[in-house]
Amino acid sequence: MPITAHDIEALIRDSFPDAQITVQGDDGQHFAAEVVDASFAGKNRVQQQRAVYAALKGKMDGSQGELHALALTTRAPD
Repeated sequence: MPITAHDIEALIRDSFPDAQITVQGDDGQHFAAEVVDASFAGKNRVQQQRAVYAALKGKMDGSQGELHALALTTRAPD
């Protein structure tokens, strides 16, 4: 069964329960996500995105990963 935008949001929400999360995409492989969380304050973009990728628990790992592509935008709240 292909991964859904809801599945991705749920995985991210487990690690960032208070984040503002938006996930778009409906082809089962290519998605875009925006994650806004206070824990990102003081972290550079690479650190922020690594934290989100870690929350995906290997779903993007290698050619056998369930999630083929994720355009990711992260930031701390204004």
